[in-house]
Amino acid sequence: MAKERIVSPTAQTREAESDVDTHTLEIRPRSMREYVGQRALVERLSIALEASKSRGEAMEHVLLHGPPGLGKTTLAHVIAAEMGSRAFVTSGPALTKAGDLVGTLTKMEERDVLFIDEIHRLPASVEEYIYPAMEDRRIDFTLDSGMHARIVTIALKPFTFIGATTRAGLLTQALRSRFGIAHHLEFYTHEDLVSILTRAAGILGMRGVSTEAFDAIASRSRGTPRIALRLLRRVRDYSEVRAAGRMDAPVVASALRLEGIDDQGLDELDRKYMRAVADIYDGGPVGLEAIAATLAEDSGTLEDLVEPYLLQIGYVARTRQGRRLTRQGAESIGFTLPAAQNQLFD
Repeated sequence: MAKERIVSPTAQTREAESDVDTHTLEIRPRSMREYVGQRALVERLSIALEASKSRGEAMEHVLLHGPPGLGKTTLAHVIAAEMGSRAFVTSGPALTKAGDLVGTLTKMEERDVLFIDEIHRLPASVEEYIYPAMEDRRIDFTLDSGMHARIVTIALKPFTFIGATTRAGLLTQALRSRFGIAHHLEFYTHEDLVSILTRAAGILGMRGVSTEAFDAIASRSRGTPRIALRLLRRVRDYSEVRAAGRMDAPVVASALRLEGIDDQGLDELDRKYMRAVADIYDGGPVGLEAIAATLAEDSGTLEDLVEPYLLQIGYVARTRQGRRLTRQGAESIGFTLPAAQNQLFD
C-alpha cells in the first residue's frame, strides 16, 4: 500500500520508468552549484571535492543517512560528475553474494563512485569484502575450499564509496567507522522546495505557473523534494486536462484533493493512523505494533514512511510509553484529548 502513496518519499515504479525521459534526467542537479538545500553538507562536500581534485585523488568515502527522498542518490551522481567519473548505483538487498560486489569493484576506474543504497541491509558475507576495499583498495577472494583453498588478492583503483541508509543505527560500528564523511540529511525548508519546483517547472516547459501554486505544492510536500516533484507532475496533468493549462493555488488544491492530500500534505494513511490512535486508544499512549495491527499495516512502513512527517509537524509524540497524539494533532482530526492527556501539553 505504501508504495502507491503519492506522498510516499520512496521511489515508485512509474518514476523509475520515466527516467528515460530527457526532462526527468535534466531535473536532477549535475553540479554542487545546482544542488538546492542541505547547505552544511554541500559545503563539506565542496571542500572535500576541491581538495581531492587538487591532489588528483579519489574523494573520501561518504555516509549519508536520513529519511528517503532527500537526495542521497542525486548527491552520488553529483559527486561523480564533479570528479569527472562514473557512478555505479546499487542497493544492499541487490548484493546477495560477494561476487555481485566484486564484479562491480573490479570494473571501476580511478575516482569512480560506488553508491550503495540501504547499506544497513547488506549481507554480512558481502560487508566483509567492503572493509579491505575501502581501506586498502583490495579484495581478498577465496577460491576453492578445504585443503585446496587459496586466497587471491585483487588490487582496486582508487574509488569513492558512498553509502546511504534510512536507519543508521542498524549499521555495524566496523562499517560506520570507515567513512571519512558522515552526514544526516534534514528535511527541506519551504523556500528550498519552492526553488526546486521553480527550476523543475522551467525544465518541464511549464509556463505561467503562479508563485502561489509553487507555495501550495511546497506546503504539501512534507519537506521532501521527491514528493514535491511528484506532486508537480500530478498538478501539471490536472491543469492540462481540467483547468485549460491554468496553474494557480486553487488548481493545486483541486488536483491534490483528488489525490486525497490535504493542505498539510497528509493523505488517507496518515489520517487513518491518527484516527486509530484517537478513536481506539483514546489518544495514546499506544505501541507501534498495536497501531500496525489495527491498520493491518507493516510496523516498519508506519515507522519509516508515516511517523517521520507526523513527528516533524508535531501531530504525534513518541514517548517511552508509546505513541501519543499531541493537542495539535488531535485538533486536526476533530478529536478532543482526555483532560489528563491535555495536561501533558500545557
